[in-house]
Amino acid sequence: MPRAATDVMQSVIFSAVLDAVAALKTASKGLPNQLLRDVQAIHPNVTFADLPKELQDAITASVRSAFTQLLKEGYSVAPRDAAAPNRPPPRHGEVVDRGARGPRPPVRGARPGGGPRGDRPGGPGGPSGKPRGPRKPQG
Repeated sequence: MPRAATDVMQSVIFSAVLDAVAALKTASKGLPNQLLRDVQAIHPNVTFADLPKELQDAITASVRSAFTQLLKEGYSVAPRDAAAPNRPPPRHGEVVDRGARGPRPPVRGARPGGGPRGDRPGGPGGPSGKPRGPRKPQG
């Protein structure tokens, strides 16, 4: 029975994290202060090239392993731009929704210039978008 994609990805990520921690320990050569410096150097803006060589190798191996494991579990891995799989032609008399729709009719009561008055030049905000100040009483 094939495993769910969530289960496969969870095991892939779990083993990748364990491999990364082991690689960081290897990169520090058993020195606790160096291990601490390496861990503290990891932040959201770190690049792959900034990581220790051992960690880069572990990440590369984990990515390869992840793709291999996904393929073994029966999941397809393809670029987003890849063509959609061919579907069999519809049977005679079957209704097919192709997803193409014509232009939508205008909404009743819609303004010809678009959204509410404040979205157009000359609205309450004026062309510059700044408030004009208090309105003068009409009379």
